[in-house]
Amino acid sequence: MPLSPLVIEDNLLTTGGNHPLLPQLIHAINHASEIEIAVSFIQPSGLDLLLPSLHEAIERHRATNQALKLKILTSDYLSITHPVALRSLADLDGENVEVRIFESKNHSFHMKSYIFVSGATEHTMFHGSAFIGSNNISKSALTQAHEWCLRLDYQAPENCYQAQQFHHIRAEFAAIFSHPNTVPLSDEWINDYIERRQPPSLTMLQHDGFVENDPYTPNTAQAEALLALANSRKEGYQRGLVVLGTGMGKTWLSAFDAKQMAAKKVLFVAHREEILSQALNTFAKLWPEKSSGYYHGKTKDKHKDMLFASVQTLGRSQHLKQFSADHFDYIVIDEFHHASAKTYRNILHYFTPKFLLGLTATPERSDQANILTLCHDNLVFERNLVHGIDEQILVPFHYYGIWDEFVNYEEIPWRNGRFDPSSLDAQFATQQRAKHIFKHWQQHQQTRTLAFCVSKKHADFMAQAFNQAFTQAGYRAVAIHSDSQILRNEALSMLDKGHINIIFSVDLFNEGTDLPAIDTILMLRPTESQIIFLQQLGRGLRLHQGKTHLVVIDFIGNHQAFLNKQELLAKQPGKQLTGLANQGQARPDLGAGCFVNLDVKVVDFWSQLAKKLRKSAQQEYQDLQAHLGHPPNATEFYRAGYDLNKVKKQHASWFGLVAAQCQDQHKQQVIQKHHDFLLAAVQTTAMTKSFKMLLLEAFIELDGLNNAPDIATLAAKSWHILASYPTLKQTELPTNVQHLTATDDAWVKYWLKNPIEHSIKSKKGSSQPPWFTLDTGHFKANFTIANNEVDTLQDLVKELVDYRIAKYIDTKQISPNQTEGVGPIEITEQTTTLLPYYPDLKIACGHFKAGRYEDVEMYSVPMANLDPNRHFLAHATGNSMNGGKSPILDGDLLLLELVSSTSAGAITGQTMAIEMQDSSGDDLYVLRDIEKDPQGQYQLRAKNPDYAVISANESMKPFARLKSVIKD
Repeated sequence: MPLSPLVIEDNLLTTGGNHPLLPQLIHAINHASEIEIAVSFIQPSGLDLLLPSLHEAIERHRATNQALKLKILTSDYLSITHPVALRSLADLDGENVEVRIFESKNHSFHMKSYIFVSGATEHTMFHGSAFIGSNNISKSALTQAHEWCLRLDYQAPENCYQAQQFHHIRAEFAAIFSHPNTVPLSDEWINDYIERRQPPSLTMLQHDGFVENDPYTPNTAQAEALLALANSRKEGYQRGLVVLGTGMGKTWLSAFDAKQMAAKKVLFVAHREEILSQALNTFAKLWPEKSSGYYHGKTKDKHKDMLFASVQTLGRSQHLKQFSADHFDYIVIDEFHHASAKTYRNILHYFTPKFLLGLTATPERSDQANILTLCHDNLVFERNLVHGIDEQILVPFHYYGIWDEFVNYEEIPWRNGRFDPSSLDAQFATQQRAKHIFKHWQQHQQTRTLAFCVSKKHADFMAQAFNQAFTQAGYRAVAIHSDSQILRNEALSMLDKGHINIIFSVDLFNEGTDLPAIDTILMLRPTESQIIFLQQLGRGLRLHQGKTHLVVIDFIGNHQAFLNKQELLAKQPGKQLTGLANQGQARPDLGAGCFVNLDVKVVDFWSQLAKKLRKSAQQEYQDLQAHLGHPPNATEFYRAGYDLNKVKKQHASWFGLVAAQCQDQHKQQVIQKHHDFLLAAVQTTAMTKSFKMLLLEAFIELDGLNNAPDIATLAAKSWHILASYPTLKQTELPTNVQHLTATDDAWVKYWLKNPIEHSIKSKKGSSQPPWFTLDTGHFKANFTIANNEVDTLQDLVKELVDYRIAKYIDTKQISPNQTEGVGPIEITEQTTTLLPYYPDLKIACGHFKAGRYEDVEMYSVPMANLDPNRHFLAHATGNSMNGGKSPILDGDLLLLELVSSTSAGAITGQTMAIEMQDSSGDDLYVLRDIEKDPQGQYQLRAKNPDYAVISANESMKPFARLKSVIKD
C-alpha cells in the first residue's frame, strides 16, 4: 500500500543522528489538517525548528477558510519546560489552536507523541500518522541525539488493526488533553510559573538539551548601537534612527534597547505578519517575563505588555483610538520605506512614547531621508553591510556582474519607475537566455542557490529549463511561490539537505526570512530599487557552519535602471570603473574578503550611459524615483544631493515638478489651486529660526485645516515638537524660556509673539493678504479650502515642512566658512573628522596632470559634519589658482566633495576638480573655476591670469567640488 502523504520515508523507526525525527515532523505538519502533540518538555531551540512550519500551516488553512486544528500539551514537570517556549506557544494565532499545560504536582509526566491527520471528515479519515517515542521538543532531541521514535500509519478499512490502534492513540491523547491536571496556557499561568520555577541545573540534563540558559548577548555592532541609543536619550531625544545592514540584527537590537530602557509597554510596528511573528519570538526570548501578542487583521491582543502590530491595521484611526497616546513608552517602527507615509504618520503623530526607534537597512542618506525626518533628524547609529563583513557578523561576497546579452531592455516599456511586468515575462522566458544563465551559474555556483525571478511564470520556466539541463548534470531545481505545490519550508529543508540545488523564487524570500545556508544568489530580474537589491543580497550573507563566502551572480542589461548597481558596488582597483569620476557620491569600500568582477560589456555600457544622462530636474526626479522604488518626496530629493533651486527655476516650485510627474489628477488639482500658498508660505518663506516650520508641523498634526486650534493647544503641541529636537530647543530658545512647560502661560505668550504673530502679518510691500489669521483666539488658514482638498493639502504642507526643517538643521550645523564659499580654515580646538587622504592624487593647479588614487590614508581635519564617503583630501600642485581673493597655493591641502552626474547640481561659478584620461589610459586631474561662454560652452578658468582658459569637452568630467582649503 502506498505511504500517506504525511510520511516521507519507508522506515517506521527514527533513531536520531543520521536518521532524525525533525524532517518527518515538518513534512507531516505541511500536509496535516489536524495536529495533536503531547511532550513532557519544550525548549526554545526545538520549538524554533517547528514554529515556521506551524505558522505557515495556520496561515495556509486560514487562506482556504479551513482552520487548522492544532492541540499541544506540555508540562511543568521538573520545571524543565522553558518560559520562552511557553510565550511563543501562547502567541500561536489560530481559530482552532489550543495549548494546555499538565500541572504535574505529585505526578510524573513523560509523554512524547506527535499525531497528524489529513483529509478527515465527520465519518472518514484519508490519512494519519502517529509518532510515539522518546523525543521531547528540543534541538538535540529532534536532530542529533540518540532518540527512538516509532511511527504508526493509519490504514483503511476502519476495522483493520492499524486503524484501530491509530484511533486508540487519538482517544488516549484526548483523555490526557482533558485530564483534570491540565489547564489552558495563559499569560497569567506563565507569569506564575516564572515566579515559582526552579530550573534544574543537572549536568546530565544539560547534555540532553533539556536545560537552555545561554544568555542572549549583543554582537559588536549592536553593543555600539545600544550605547549610542542610551546617550541619545540622555541628550533629550525622543526619537532616533538606526541603520543596520541586512543580517546584522535590527530586531534583536530593538529588543535589547527596549530592555535597556526598562520599558513597561512596547509596540513593534511592521508591514508584514511574518516579520511580526519573528519579532515577537525575538522579544519573547529576551524578555519572557512580559506577555506578548499581535494587533493585526485577525487578532487584537491590545492588553499585552509587548504588542506586535501591522501598520495597515493600527494605522487606522478607529484602531489608534483603542489606546491612549502615552500607552506605549517604547515604540519600534521597522522598515519605514515599505509603507505609505500617510499610514505611518498616523501612528507617529498619535503616540507619545518616551522613545521611538526607527529601523532600516537602507544604505544611503537619500534612502533614509523620509525616515530621518520622521525621527527628528536624529541619526543615532549607522553600520552598513561592509561593517558587518569586516566585523565578521556577515560573510564576504564575491559578485559577478554578467552582461544580459539576450534581453533588449530598451524595447521593454518603462512606466512609473519600473519595467512592464508582462513584457519582462515575454523576454525572460526564452531557452536562449536560460542557457546563458545556466552556463554562468554552473561556472560560479557553490552548493545552495536562491534565484530571484520576475514572476511566477518566470520562476516555473526557469525551474523547468534548469531541470532539463540537470538531467545529465545530476542537479535539481524547484520553483517556489504562492501557487507552487512545494511549500517554502519544505523547499528550504530540501535545499539544506542537498536534495535540490536551486530554488527559483519571486518575492517570498526578499526579507524577513533567515536563510543562513544559502551560499549562492542568482539575480535574474531587474531590481529598480536599491533597497530590494540589498535585501536580496542580504539573504545569503548570514553566517553558517562551513560557509566561507557568498557568490552573487547578477545579470545586468542595457538600461539606465541598472546604473544604480554601480552606486552600490564598492571602489575597484585599477581602471575597472574608469577612475574617480564614476565612483559616485556614497560608495563604500569593499568588506574584507569581498571582490567584484564585472563583464567588460557592463563597464562599457555604464561609461556610455553616464555621458548621456540629462541634467534637467525632471530627469533627476525620475532617476531618483527609479533608485528609491517610489516617487521621492522633497526631503529625499534634497538629501540625494539635488538642487531644489534648479527645480524652482524649471518648474516654479517643488510641487510644480511633482504635478508634472504624478498621475493623480486630484493631487494635481490641489497643487494647482494652492500653488502660491505652498510656495510662498512654506517652501520659500524666510526663516531666521525654525519656529515657523515647527508651528506649521503642530498645526498639521492638530488637523488644523479642518479644525482651527486655539492658541493654547497650538502652543502646547509646538512645545512637544520642539522638545523632540533637543539641539534646536537649546540653541533657539532664550535661556529664560527653556525651563517653561507646554502649558505655562509664559510659554503660550512667547509662542504667540513668535512665530504666531509673524505668521499672521502680511509681507512688507506685498498686496497678498496673510496666509493665516487669528479668529476668536483660533489660528486658521486665511484662504478657501474645499473639504475634499484638506487631507491632500495637509500632506503637501507636511512634506515641505519636513524638507525645510531638514535643510535648516543641516545649514545650522555647517561652520560659517563653509557657507561663505571657499576660503582657508584655521585649525582650532574642536570636533575632528577622519577623512580619506590621497597622497598621490595631486590636483593640478595648472595643466592636467597625472595622479593616482589607489593609495589612501585617513587624515584628521578639525571639522564636524563631514561624510567620509563623500568628502576627501588631496594636495594642490602648481600655481594657476594662485590669484583672486582666495588664492590656492602649490602644496595646499584641499577639502573636496565627490559629485556624480546626478548629484553635481549647478557647477557654473564653482571651483571644481576635473578628470580626464590621456591616450594611454592614465587619469589626469586639474582644478579650475567653471564658467559658460555666450554660446553655452563650459570654460575652465584659472584664477591666475597667466594661465590660458581651457575649453571643456566630453572627455572631461567634474568629479569633485572644492569645499575649502585647510591651513595648518
